Amino acid sequence: MANSKYEYVKAFEQPDILLPNTWIVVRIDGRGFHKLSDRYAFKKPNDRRALDLMNAAAVEVLKDLSDLVIAYGVSDEYSFVFHPTCDLFDRRSAKLVTTIVSTFTAHYIYQWGNYFQDTPLQSPYLPSFDGRAVMYPTTKNMRDYMSWRQVDCHINNLYNTTFWTMVLQGGMSNTDAERELKGTVSADKNEILFKMFGINYNNEDEMLKKGSVVFRQYQLEEVKSDPKTVQGQEEEGTSVPEKVSKSQQEKIRRLRRKAQVVVEHVDIIKDDFWQQRPWILSGKPGKLPVRA
Repeated sequence: MANSKYEYVKAFEQPDILLPNTWIVVRIDGRGFHKLSDRYAFKKPNDRRALDLMNAAAVEVLKDLSDLVIAYGVSDEYSFVFHPTCDLFDRRSAKLVTTIVSTFTAHYIYQWGNYFQDTPLQSPYLPSFDGRAVMYPTTKNMRDYMSWRQVDCHINNLYNTTFWTMVLQGGMSNTDAERELKGTVSADKNEILFKMFGINYNNEDEMLKKGSVVFRQYQLEEVKSDPKTVQGQEEEGTSVPEKVSKSQQEKIRRLRRKAQVVVEHVDIIKDDFWQQRPWILSGKPGKLPVRA
């Protein structure tokens, strides 16, 4: 770019480089999705089409950004995780966030017709998302964040399932259902569902209870006998990842692109998930599954 007298305005730009050797989680949320879901008549308490669309968009983001190691989604939110060794965009927060938000939104809109075939998008009711980046200094912090989102998924889904069952099947008003559920715990809601409506919450769809986990699939590893040790994570979660050169990073990206990106609805709170998939915490690709 040629120099000019106007170039001084570059001095107003503020650095936004995220700390090195930290996990980066970019969490996106739907903007105004209550109005959007009403406009396009999303089913209550969960619309499988909307959830499948969210997952499809997330899969495309992981395919497009090989630096991502895992993502977790529920309702109208998704969390995308970069490994501590990631140097994409020199770890500039704005670049990482805007790239994920724009890529996700583009695929969400592009694939809308695949899931809402009889309900085309119309202006001004168009989906959009916001995002933010958060750094986590240890693997334990990152895993605790993911556990928090999954626990939140269960709590919210149990409440919403009970609430909308009372309204849609029980004929209660929204106000009466809210009053009935005020102060209840999980056991109370399970009892309401079973005794009043014959619904066993344990038999509900796993995606609704656990959310969606998106990652690259390699050959699963055996669970280690010592549950305190997970590859890529010390017990205290304070290990510093080794420095990875630019050429090594590019090699890892190429290997990651060869792996299939999958969506599963599993427990990510216990160690088993991470032990069977050590490539997520190590940041190093595993062995591709043997195809029959």
